[in-house]
Formats: sequence, C-alpha cells, structure tokens
Amino acid sequence: QVQLVESGGGLVQAGGSLRLSCAASGRTFSNYAMGWFRQVPGREREFVAAIRWSGTTYYADSVKGRFTISRDNANTLYLQMNSLKPEDTAVYYCAAGLIYSTYYLSQMYNYWGQGTQVTVSS
Repeated sequence: QVQLVESGGGLVQAGGSLRLSCAASGRTFSNYAMGWFRQVPGREREFVAAIRWSGTTYYADSVKGRFTISRDNANTLYLQMNSLKPEDTAVYYCAAGLIYSTYYLSQMYNYWGQGTQVTVSS
C-alpha cells in the first residue's frame, strides 16, 4: 500500500523557518516526480514546488528564493521554508506522480499525503 506521510509542520513567527519532510513507502519513487502543494480553506490547492527524478526543481513565484525542495533518496522528500510570511499559512501536502511536464498541476499526481499544518504568525 502506497503511503506518503508529511511531518514538520507547526507554528512559527514571520521571518522564521520550518522544514517539512515526506516519507514515501509502498513502492520505489525513484522515477517519480515529487511535489509540494498547499491549501487554505475555501481555496484551491496551490502548487508550491516540485522536483524531478533527475533533480531538476520548479517553484511557484510566490516562494522562489525562500523555499527549497530536495530529496535525499528515492522515497524521502523535503521542503525547507525560510523567511516565512503569514500568507504561507496553509495545509501542506506532498505528492508523487509519473510526470514529465506541467508539474504545477495537482491532477497530474497519483499519490498524496494527508497534509501537515503550517501556521505563520505576524
């Protein structure tokens, strides 16, 4: 059974940092793209960042220069979030999919985690 489990969310002051982790199990994701999305109640899920199996990364403009996506093996994904802003407050989800383009589209991903809450206070 495939599982993606996020951790590392929490409450932080504006300007602070958090590191999210996503542990994937149930299959090997070495040839999968993996990504982070976030969602605020009442709004659509929003692309944050993605990384291809090759290591190529993609970022939303809103987080570029502040967030860094990485993976240390086939099945562990990270999101280092620096200079956090109150508008970064959301539930953050990791996802995996056999994707070769349009990494920013949530419907392209096959597997999702349950999400972890990130709250940034002003």
